[in-house]
Amino acid sequence: MTPYDNGSAKPAAKTDNQTRPSRAEAEAAVETLLRWVGEDVSREGLVGTPARVARAWEEFCVGYEEDPAAMLNSIFEEVEGYDDMVMLRSIRMESHCEHHMVPILGTAHIAYMPDRRVVGISKLARVLDSFARRLQTQETLTAQVADCIQTALKPRGVAVLIDAQHQCMTTRGVRKPDVSMVTTRFTGLFQSDNDLQRRFLDQARLA
Repeated sequence: MTPYDNGSAKPAAKTDNQTRPSRAEAEAAVETLLRWVGEDVSREGLVGTPARVARAWEEFCVGYEEDPAAMLNSIFEEVEGYDDMVMLRSIRMESHCEHHMVPILGTAHIAYMPDRRVVGISKLARVLDSFARRLQTQETLTAQVADCIQTALKPRGVAVLIDAQHQCMTTRGVRKPDVSMVTTRFTGLFQSDNDLQRRFLDQARLA
């Protein structure tokens, strides 16, 4: 079981406020890295870079401060008995690989089968962003999003597909720029009903 299988916002590896490094320490670490690659940190173009990098990573990893499950608290039950698939397609997804700390860029498709209640569609994108804005693997991210929606909404099923490029593979290492990775997670009816699963995958392909 991964640390987020229940939709929890608290990452297992994050330090608490007593041991978390300060902003000054983070900036000093960036300066050390710049020196390590051979740069002159006093030159004009790099003055202020450590502070800018620290602010950027604060934004990249804002998900550590958020509770994705809480984003699904506002639900609607007046849906005239609607009980078919609700799908949000082609959601832009940005994350960072926990192995090399470089971008993972791609698209996510999220669907669920409501059980008498629905949630505002923007909330699905917010849940994705909240989990994505942490150091991640795509496999874990896919499972986190699906399991959080399943736990919070208790629908009859959830489907998540993420198609993304990893810069740890496209810009370094084997350097295969045209390769993307596809991961899926199905719960409930999407796992047991092959026709429903096929409908979801067909809709994702049309995006």
